[in-house]
Amino acid sequence: MKTVTLALSFLFVSIIAMAQEKTGVDITVTIDNITSNEGKVLVGLHSADTFMKGPGVQNMQSVIEDGKVILKFTNVTPGDYAIMAMHDTNENNRMDYEANGMPKESYGMSGNDMTMGPPSFETAQFTVDNEDLEFTIRF
Repeated sequence: MKTVTLALSFLFVSIIAMAQEKTGVDITVTIDNITSNEGKVLVGLHSADTFMKGPGVQNMQSVIEDGKVILKFTNVTPGDYAIMAMHDTNENNRMDYEANGMPKESYGMSGNDMTMGPPSFETAQFTVDNEDLEFTIRF
């Protein structure tokens, strides 16, 4: 009986020891003004080093249902970030441009700053501390 009790105790302790504690913040991103369900939405979580330079710290994509997507970045460490999103209508995994340099596909970012010219990290930036965050991004 002592052996069974001891074995069950070790099993219980090992299960508790292996249970993973949440190690970071979750960031939920909602985009609800997508003009069509065609294609997919690409979303990247960027640091100042990756913003407008390629893939982000974390990257996600989603199919569109009823003009809306909801995505969640998990285990984000504290720091300064920005979120960039685009509607990739032709699913070529990149932004397409008109001959004059204007984007053909809808896009948006945290901060929802839609001034003329390229986006900047400073206008899209937010700080992750120790609480989960939620953003609604407008295209």
